[in-house]
Amino acid sequence: MDIGDMMVSSKVDVRHLRDSEKKFEKSHNRFIDEDVPKYRFPERRMGSRAAYQLIHNELNLDGNPDLNLASFVTTWMEPEADRLIIENLHKNFIDRFEYPQVNNIEERIVNILANLYNAPVDGNFVGTSTIGSSEAIMLGLLAHKWNWRKKRRSENLSTERPNIVFGSDTHISWDKFARYFDVEPRIVPIRRDSFMVDADTLIDHVDQNTIAVGAVLGTTFTGAFDPVIEINDRLVELKEDRGIDVPVHVDAASAGFITPFYEPEFRWDFRLEQVKSINTSGHKFGLVYPGLGWLIFRDGSLLPEELKFYVNYLGDEMPTYTLNFSRGSSMIVGQYFNILHLGREGYSQIVSKMMDNASYLALRLHQSGEFTVINDAKHIPVVTFKFSGKERFTLFDLSYKVRERGWIVPAYSLPPDAEKTTIMRVVVRENFTKDLIDIFVDDLIKSKRFLEGETIRISHRSAREGHPVS
Repeated sequence: MDIGDMMVSSKVDVRHLRDSEKKFEKSHNRFIDEDVPKYRFPERRMGSRAAYQLIHNELNLDGNPDLNLASFVTTWMEPEADRLIIENLHKNFIDRFEYPQVNNIEERIVNILANLYNAPVDGNFVGTSTIGSSEAIMLGLLAHKWNWRKKRRSENLSTERPNIVFGSDTHISWDKFARYFDVEPRIVPIRRDSFMVDADTLIDHVDQNTIAVGAVLGTTFTGAFDPVIEINDRLVELKEDRGIDVPVHVDAASAGFITPFYEPEFRWDFRLEQVKSINTSGHKFGLVYPGLGWLIFRDGSLLPEELKFYVNYLGDEMPTYTLNFSRGSSMIVGQYFNILHLGREGYSQIVSKMMDNASYLALRLHQSGEFTVINDAKHIPVVTFKFSGKERFTLFDLSYKVRERGWIVPAYSLPPDAEKTTIMRVVVRENFTKDLIDIFVDDLIKSKRFLEGETIRISHRSAREGHPVS
C-alpha cells in the first residue's frame, strides 16, 4: 500500500468514525424527548452504547461498594480472577457433562474445605456448592429433618411437630427454613448483658422432636460467636443421659474463612462430636464476588439418598442436591483461583491484616469517648458500637448523616431480649485500610457534632487573598 492508499484508508476510517458517533448521538438523544421505559417492553430498539450509558448513569446513584461498611460481601478481586470469571460467565454449572472440569474443581474445593474443617480422616464427608449460605443452611437443615423423620419411623414413633432450636441472633434464613419446610422454630432470646445466646437455655428447648440445634460463628448482629463448644458438650451429655442424639449445624457464613487461619486451635468444627454439618460463604471472607456458598456434611450417611436427584441431562446422569437448577460456574472458578493463589499463607496474612485493622477501628472509636464498643473484633473483623451517653438523636440519624460522605453504615436494634439496644456495625474487609479508618472515624465524629447542633465553620476569605502575582 502506497502513501496515497494510506491517506484514502485514513479518510474512510475517520468518516466511518464520525458516522458512528452521529448514530450514537441520535440514539442516545431520543430519551431527551421520550420517557425511559420502566414498566412496559419498549417498542423500538436502542443502540447498545446508548443502552449501556443509560444504565451506567443510573447505577451511579448506587453507593460506592468500597465505602459500604455494612456488607460482608467481597467487592474486589485480583485482575486475573476477574479474567477467569469473565471467561466462565457463560458456563451453566449444571451442564456437568459439557463442563466436566468445573465439576472437578467443585469437588476439589469440597475436599479442601472438609479438610480445613477437620472432617474425620476415616470418614466419608460430602458437600456441595450453593448460591450462598442461605441455600446451604436450608439444604443442611432439610437433610437433618429427613434423618430425624427416618429415625422416628424406624422406632414406630410419631413424626408430627418437628422443631429446630436456635438463637434470635441467627440470620433470617433460619426462620425461612422453619416456615418453608414446616418445622417449629424454637428461638431462644439473646442475653441482655452479653448480647449472646446462653448454651444451657438453648439446650433446655431441645427434646425428642428436635431435628438440629443451630450455632452461629459470627452473627450478623454483633459479630459474636455462639458458645458452640458448650452447646456441643451439653448435647453430648443429653445423648449419654437420655439417649436424645441431636446434631449441631454450624452457620459459619462469616467465620468459615477466618477462624481456620486466625484461630486454628479453636474447636468449633468437626472436631466437636455433635457438629454434623457446616456452611460457609465463599462470597464473604472467602474473598469471592456474590453469590457462592458451601455446605459440608461430616459423613455421607447424613445426606439422605432420597434427597439426591439423579438427572439424565445433556448426556450424563448426575446426582444433584440443590434448591435450584441452572446457575453460573464463574464464582466456583474464582474460589479455586483464590485457594491456589493465596494458599494458607496468603489467607492467613489477609485475615491477620483485616483483624489488625478492625482492632484499630475499635480502638479509635473507644478513644474518641463518643462511642461504647460492644464487639472489638474478637473473632472476626467486625466492630459494633453504640453511643457512650444519651443523645437527643439516634444512631439511625447518624447513619443517615454520614451517608452524605459516602459511608454506608447500618444502624439497627438487637433481637429479643435486647431489642431496646441500638447499635452500629462495621465490617472491616480487605480494602478498608487504616488510612480509610481514620477518615471514617473523623467523618463519623463530625457528623455527630453536626447533629448535636454545632456550627460548621465556613471561611469567607477569598481564595485569591494574600497571593501576590509575581
